Amino acid sequence: MSHLSTIHADNVPTAQITQLCKAAGDPLRMQILRVLQQNSYGVLELCQVFNIRQSAMSHHLKIMASAGLVSKRREGTTLFYRRNFCNPHDQLQELQATLFESLDRLSLSDAISAQLDRINAERSAASVEFFNANAARFEANQDLIAGWSDYGEGVENLLDTSVLNRSTAVEIGPGYGQFLGKLSTAFEHVIALDSSAEMLEQCRQRATSQNLPNIQLLHGDTTLARKLKLQADCLSLNMVLHHNPLPAQIITDCAALLNPGGILLITDLCAHNQQWTRESCGDLWMGFEPAQLSHWARSAGLVDGSSLYLAQRNGFRVQLRLFVKPQAAPIRGAAEALLPI
Repeated sequence: MSHLSTIHADNVPTAQITQLCKAAGDPLRMQILRVLQQNSYGVLELCQVFNIRQSAMSHHLKIMASAGLVSKRREGTTLFYRRNFCNPHDQLQELQATLFESLDRLSLSDAISAQLDRINAERSAASVEFFNANAARFEANQDLIAGWSDYGEGVENLLDTSVLNRSTAVEIGPGYGQFLGKLSTAFEHVIALDSSAEMLEQCRQRATSQNLPNIQLLHGDTTLARKLKLQADCLSLNMVLHHNPLPAQIITDCAALLNPGGILLITDLCAHNQQWTRESCGDLWMGFEPAQLSHWARSAGLVDGSSLYLAQRNGFRVQLRLFVKPQAAPIRGAAEALLPI
């Protein structure tokens, strides 16, 4: 681990280094950290994944939390844990990052992967069910947090100031299609991708009423888009990631779908503790730390671009982020199975 040479004993108390190493120095705790790479899980969920008692799992998590390896948040009576990308001791952050990078090169067992797939599938199904059931009133619910009128102009300005090809754009989770009009005039071809048929119907109605001829609808998610080998110059995720059980995987998929030089626009909430959003708006994540989004983007091969942060009067804070895929040999693919309006 070449990064370890940058950590000096005279800058970091030996006890802190020892605590971190002891916390990570257990095979089960290493597996837990590997599982927490892209998602947060409750204690009972982790018990199911590893088939151990709750008391034992809580003990391991407490040790890792004390060392700064994981962070936790309470939702009702449940504690959810995720990796802590920024150790509370600045001098240990590089050591911790090196540990995580090493863990991420390891594969999970088939049994653990199957348990995680089951949990994430249940979360995804619940999210789709929420949007299908609440499509007609989703905009009103979303406006309780932050609506398009609060951040839309900022998103459009980020797009306008970006230097990129203007062939194909994909909006993932387009909601009621408020951004489609802007994308329609900026790009030759626009795809609205959503796993909710009811929300896609809302987009169809808006595109038809605004006479947007170059919008196509695709019912599915980024996994389907990758199977179809779609390639885009711009991908947009407006208030989508906090509804998805695997936001890091979504960002990885987006990086694969982008043409070299293309941009990924992400609008989402900064981390907050207003738990009512889970029931009212179907939120799975209580926002994200900006450093967490940057970490996931860099891990997917993207580089940070422009950023804008908007404080809302209701206590929420919205982050508008732009990430760029570095120039490389172009990858070409075919767009198929699209549903024209």
